[in-house]
Amino acid sequence: MFVYLLRRLVVALCVCIAVSLLSFGLMFAVGDPAVAIAGSGGSAQDAAAIRIAYGFDRPFLVQYLDWVLRVLRGDFGQSIYFNMPVTEIIAARLPVTMWLGVLSFVLALLVALPLGILAALKPNGIIDRLALLLAVTGQAVPSFWLGLMAIVVFGVWYGLVPTSGTDVWQGYILPVVVLAYSAMPAMMRITRSGMIDVLGTDYIRTAQAKGLPMWQVITGHALRNAILPLVSLAAVQLGVLLSGSIVIESVFALNGLGRLAWELLLRADLPVVQAIILILSLVYVVLTTAGDLVNAWLDPRIRGAR
Repeated sequence: MFVYLLRRLVVALCVCIAVSLLSFGLMFAVGDPAVAIAGSGGSAQDAAAIRIAYGFDRPFLVQYLDWVLRVLRGDFGQSIYFNMPVTEIIAARLPVTMWLGVLSFVLALLVALPLGILAALKPNGIIDRLALLLAVTGQAVPSFWLGLMAIVVFGVWYGLVPTSGTDVWQGYILPVVVLAYSAMPAMMRITRSGMIDVLGTDYIRTAQAKGLPMWQVITGHALRNAILPLVSLAAVQLGVLLSGSIVIESVFALNGLGRLAWELLLRADLPVVQAIILILSLVYVVLTTAGDLVNAWLDPRIRGAR
């Protein structure tokens, strides 16, 4: 296990280095960052002054290493639009995105796992067909349209919940449900597929022949092997929910990192956008690595084969 853990950590470190390079390179992807910061009304003299003030006139590698050292100290620089430290801006917006992503993931998992198990017990039965219909609908319906319909029905027509903002906890209900509905189908279908494969194996039939209750066969024998693909997918889905909630945050007017990145990208506030991309990318890397380690802990064959 230690060797497998070491290998995964080395791979994760290499990915983190690549992510940091790409994040820093985004500063220069739009051309000269000094011109972008100066704006359309800036002169060549303004761009030259910004280039010197921000150190853009230095070699790329020198700028990158200096940026990495500052990031390791928690210094992401100064926001151009807000004229305040990037760290303070992100710290104010990060909790909204974290709560939205985590609550959506938990809700999606609580629905997908039991629904996938029930659908696998009787393939092509009523529950299975309803579950597949729910999954197909969740994958086909755009999240922004579903969010708008939820606002109209539950917020405007019936006034059951707030339609925007996070001043009260009820403001999270609609965005969490909409975001969870988009993540649930994939987890439900992979749970169903894994359970169908496992329930057809010899050791499950042996456990049933011994007279064990079905719930004990599922929880004690089948589920451990059936959820291996789900663990990897769940780690990816949580990363997607945390980093890809820009549409939901915009629809429900939530002041999270996704909406912040979109707003400041339009204003060419590159230091903030750069920091958001780096943080969410690193969270994604950590989650996928954690998913691999959990799978290795659940199944010794994985850590022995690599």
